[in-house]
Amino acid sequence: MRYKIYIFFVFLLAPFIGLGIAFGQVQPFSFQDLESRALDEGSLQADVDNIYRDLHSIHDSIQESLRRAEATRNLIAFISEDSQAQKQAYEKQYAELQELMLASAEQHSVSGDMLENVLSRLLGDPIGQTFGNNATVKVYSLQEAGYRGYMAKVRLHNVNALRMVISGDRVGAPGETTSAAARRSGAVLAINAGGFFAHEGGLLPIGITVIDGEILTFSTYDPDLSFVGFNRSGQLIGGRVDTEEQLAAMNVLHGSSFLPTLLKGGQKQPIPSAWANTRHPRTLIGHFENDELLLIVIDGRRQGWSSGVTLEEAQDKLLEFKVRDAYNLDGGGSSAFYYNGKILNRPSDGSERRVATNIVIVP
Repeated sequence: MRYKIYIFFVFLLAPFIGLGIAFGQVQPFSFQDLESRALDEGSLQADVDNIYRDLHSIHDSIQESLRRAEATRNLIAFISEDSQAQKQAYEKQYAELQELMLASAEQHSVSGDMLENVLSRLLGDPIGQTFGNNATVKVYSLQEAGYRGYMAKVRLHNVNALRMVISGDRVGAPGETTSAAARRSGAVLAINAGGFFAHEGGLLPIGITVIDGEILTFSTYDPDLSFVGFNRSGQLIGGRVDTEEQLAAMNVLHGSSFLPTLLKGGQKQPIPSAWANTRHPRTLIGHFENDELLLIVIDGRRQGWSSGVTLEEAQDKLLEFKVRDAYNLDGGGSSAFYYNGKILNRPSDGSERRVATNIVIVP
């Protein structure tokens, strides 16, 4: 009975015994604990604030990157659209240029055909033709036009076809015939070029002389003197030249001097009074309206054969031939026309004269 009473008291006291044990496990309470906890909570709040600031900064950076990415995307789109527009404009311009080039080629062909018809009507068929890599040469007799002489029509394929050579390859050499200059140059066609005078056993060119772009002589003493030459594209150029700067601006490859200028832009030029209405052998050079070259030699001073031609008559005949620009080169006994291995004309001296310069065509 007594043990039952003991058990009853044990159960009655059990909650209190457990509570006592629990309190025994807890640290004693103090103000220092509260202060420490407050400090920990303040530090935690600061950390939280820093994290929020970092998050805001990252958010702002992301927004700025997004704005820049959008601007870059818009710029790329603009560049792409502009490039596409430029491409389309280029393709349009290229197509238009191709059409112009085709039309120009067709027009050039038509002009060439018309010129062939004009020359055929006035002179008959060519008496000789040479088809080379550098040039095409067609030679006509001028007999049908009423003159004793020859004309070459030259279509250049590249500038290598055209040269001017000076005798002995230097200023003051004894001189060289046109046929000799042609042979040593490998030329199929040649005519004499600029004027000259004798000096101490050699020949000095008058006026301006340019060989392979180098100025060998430069003198402007005669106001009627004309420079005649070719630029680095093979185009005929000429006229009055007063300064070396003016000559340099013409981009000259070859050239020499004589007088006068006969035609400019299809218009007759004044003939100096000392040269007016006189008949002599002539050497002429020019280009047709389609830019092909012509080289002419007309005989003279040979009774029963040819008395020559006046420069006024030459102007009229050149216009009939559809020539745009033309110049008179050294004539008289110097006039010589070489083609395909021989001199075709009859020089007034009875044989070729030694000259200072010659124009040659290497096909």
